[in-house]
Amino acid sequence: MRHIPRKRFGQNFLTDQAVIDAIVTTVDPRPDDRMVEIGPGLGALTRPLAARLRHLHVVEIDRDLAAHLTREFGPQGVTVHQGDVLEFDFSRFGPGLRIVGNLPYNISTPVLFVLVRVATLLRDIHVMLQKEVVDRMAARPGSSAYGRLSVMLQYRFQIDRVLEVPASAFHPAPRVASAVARLSPLAPRDPARDEALFARIVTGAFSQRRKTLRNTLKPFLKDADFETLQIDPRARAQELAVADFVRITNHVEPDPTAE
Repeated sequence: MRHIPRKRFGQNFLTDQAVIDAIVTTVDPRPDDRMVEIGPGLGALTRPLAARLRHLHVVEIDRDLAAHLTREFGPQGVTVHQGDVLEFDFSRFGPGLRIVGNLPYNISTPVLFVLVRVATLLRDIHVMLQKEVVDRMAARPGSSAYGRLSVMLQYRFQIDRVLEVPASAFHPAPRVASAVARLSPLAPRDPARDEALFARIVTGAFSQRRKTLRNTLKPFLKDADFETLQIDPRARAQELAVADFVRITNHVEPDPTAE
């Protein structure tokens, strides 16, 4: 199919066969896996995935590409869902779902937050992203790359960088390097009792990175709270581990079982 990449959809099509083979080997699809591919584009990953699966679901926003994929694969082996992945209901597939995708760089972070919301239903995620985003996802406390994305993802997932991909592997070639990340769901050892509050606290803490926690978390904590939590109010958000944000959340939100 001849297709002119559309900038508004962030289309960069994977063309390097060695990279395609490496991704499929890493994903290691098995016939009965329940799998959804995000952004199949021209089908570079779709073809080898579909060859190994009894059925594959793909989500494609581009109407022309969705129509092309429907014609090429038919409904027996591949179901094409034409629409915006940010509005897609992944929960319809139930537990054990595997996600694969070459995410458009312009919406990669919003897509990741969509997947966070269904983390308990997922078996794993393999996604290709801008390398800088993968660095932020896997960053450790104290790093300049560590931020809201790091905390929110690491609360739910073990994150591994599994493959680096050069710009030359795509058409058109993006201006940045890419990487494939594997996200494996975790059951938090000490979960936040109110995850919506957890998200608000993390967002607030990183809203102004140069300011101290005393300032950014002022709506949630007083000086006495910092003392109780044994957290330095002069510290900045990037110095706190995921577990620290959980402790803050559970301190702000009293345990309803406590007498």
